[in-house]
Amino acid sequence: MRLTGDPFGQVPIVRVLALDLGSRRIGVAVSDSSGTIATPLVVLQRSGNWRADHQRVKELLDEEEAVMVVVGLPLSMDGSIGKAAQAAIREAKALATVVGVPVETFDERRTTVTADQILIDRGIRAPERRKIIDKVAAAVILQTWLDGRPARAEHREREHPAAEDNA
Repeated sequence: MRLTGDPFGQVPIVRVLALDLGSRRIGVAVSDSSGTIATPLVVLQRSGNWRADHQRVKELLDEEEAVMVVVGLPLSMDGSIGKAAQAAIREAKALATVVGVPVETFDERRTTVTADQILIDRGIRAPERRKIIDKVAAAVILQTWLDGRPARAEHREREHPAAEDNA
C-alpha cells in the first residue's frame, strides 16, 4: 500500500546531495528537485577535522534543501570492501550523526575515471581538471544513483512486498 497523494503511486522526489570523499578534498554534487539530473556543486578542502568537514556538508544540505546524502563507496574492483571502503563507511556513519538526514553509501567504482574522461572530452586541460574532478566524480556517483532508483525500488518491492491494508 502506498501512502501518497499522487494518483500514480509515485513518491515525490526531492534534492539529494552526493559526496566523493577523498583524503584532501570532498567532491559535492546535487540533484535537481525532480531527481533527474545531477550537477557538480563544489569541492571542499579537507580541514583535518571530520566534524568540521561534516558541519560544512550540513550547511550545504541546508542551502540546497537536500534531504538525503549519497556517499561514494570505493569498493575494490572485485566488489569487496577494502580499507578505503571501510573508511568511507565509517565516515558515512559519522556524517549521519551530524547532518540529521539519511546517509546512504553507493558503489563508486570507476567514477573518477569516468569523470576524467568527461572533462577530457570537453577539452579541459589537466591543471583545471584536477581542480574540479572531485565534484564531477560526485555528480557521476549521484547520476548513477538517480538512474538506478527505479531498479532498486523494484528489487525492494520484490524482496519485501508491502503489506496490504486489510481494514
